[in-house]
Amino acid sequence: MPAPTPETPAALGFYMPAEWRTHDGTWLTWPKDPETWPDRVPQVEEIYLQMMAALAPHETVNLLVDDTTTEHAVKKRCSFPGVENICFHQIPTVDSWIRDYGPNFLIDNRGNRAFNNWIFNAWGNKYETLKHDDRVPLFLEPILQIRRFEPRIVLEGGAIDVNGAGCVLTTEQCLLNPNRNPSLSREQIEQYLLHYYGQEQVLWVEEGIVGDDTDGHIDDTVRFVNEDTVLAITEENRNDENYELLKKNLKDLKQMRLLNGKQLNIVELPMPNDVIYEDKRLPASYANFYISNQAVIVPTYRCGRDDKALSIIQQCFPGKKIVGIDSTEIIWGLGSFHCLSQQEPSV
Repeated sequence: MPAPTPETPAALGFYMPAEWRTHDGTWLTWPKDPETWPDRVPQVEEIYLQMMAALAPHETVNLLVDDTTTEHAVKKRCSFPGVENICFHQIPTVDSWIRDYGPNFLIDNRGNRAFNNWIFNAWGNKYETLKHDDRVPLFLEPILQIRRFEPRIVLEGGAIDVNGAGCVLTTEQCLLNPNRNPSLSREQIEQYLLHYYGQEQVLWVEEGIVGDDTDGHIDDTVRFVNEDTVLAITEENRNDENYELLKKNLKDLKQMRLLNGKQLNIVELPMPNDVIYEDKRLPASYANFYISNQAVIVPTYRCGRDDKALSIIQQCFPGKKIVGIDSTEIIWGLGSFHCLSQQEPSV
């Protein structure tokens, strides 16, 4: 990739802030796809209402729905505090993974917002129909009325995390996968991350967890909780298929240095017990939490490790309420609350 042009976000002073920075709102897409959630769409709808109830009292919830009928049906089911903060947008979508296909919001220090419109190819061309959701950011542009940047490479929102101090974290398994951008080298991909996220440093871990059809998104394995601290998923059972890869990730994290020369402060977070569907392990992880203005919404799995995970996350966010919501039905779709949400930061 050539040197940054005057039109890249970084050159113009735009950057992606950390997720814990105050939001104007959270973007969601109402669930409906029976292939994503076989025989479980009604249960997933109930879980969505729980998530919206945790968000709406403290920030706008921008909810994408297909049509007027769906909007009216959802409105009738919203009986929680803050319902006046739910804003419906009739935008056609195929599925609900707005973290990966939605706009990636940026801000600058002059009170402006913008967004990146990355190419979404349904996680390496795995799901042809879901590629249609690549158009969603363009459908939203008349609503957002902010500047759009076009990196013109494939990248999903769940593949990266930022610390609010110049660092972006990602995985080799995902971003170096030939099913994304086969013509780009590691160095070229790094340049895109720096220029379009407005960051100064890229840190790489090797792999994501078993069963993750996104090829190892970082939001299932390692998450920043402040500028120099990460929650890192670990597995204690040596016979578990995630044991070795998570051990390797942990070892690599301990060797990393931030821009200020500091080591990462690493807080270990256990894996839940495995969740199986049709003899296939699903990517259940406590790391797929969403940080909202007043709460951290954490997936739980009807498992003996749930309470320990919630306690660890609470220690990392002492000023926020930790809301554990049963994600056992949602994980059948191979993602959870972080994958299903996209924050719009305040300026």
